[in-house]
Amino acid sequence: MLQSFAEQEPDNPFNWYGLALEHLDDEPGEALKYFEKLLAEFPNYLPSYYHAAHLFAQMGYLEQARLAFEKGIELAQSRNELKSLSELKNSYLNFKFENDLD
Repeated sequence: MLQSFAEQEPDNPFNWYGLALEHLDDEPGEALKYFEKLLAEFPNYLPSYYHAAHLFAQMGYLEQARLAFEKGIELAQSRNELKSLSELKNSYLNFKFENDLD
């Protein structure tokens, strides 16, 4: 059903985000494709950054994870979305600690 929504409304990032989340646990490779699409085509869709960064990190794409965290933090700051900003910053700090990054 989500696939049909995305096909009917391809300019709605929520549809692609829903597809990405739907595949996150069982098919991370598929989820990765949708998150990459979201970040490339809908860079202002803030919810994508948190999950995309975590998936990149889980798959060992540390540089992509770092960039997703940093861009998400920047976007959340520019919009003054404090809850998202806090979640992204805390997750980014954990990511850096877990991966021994500066």
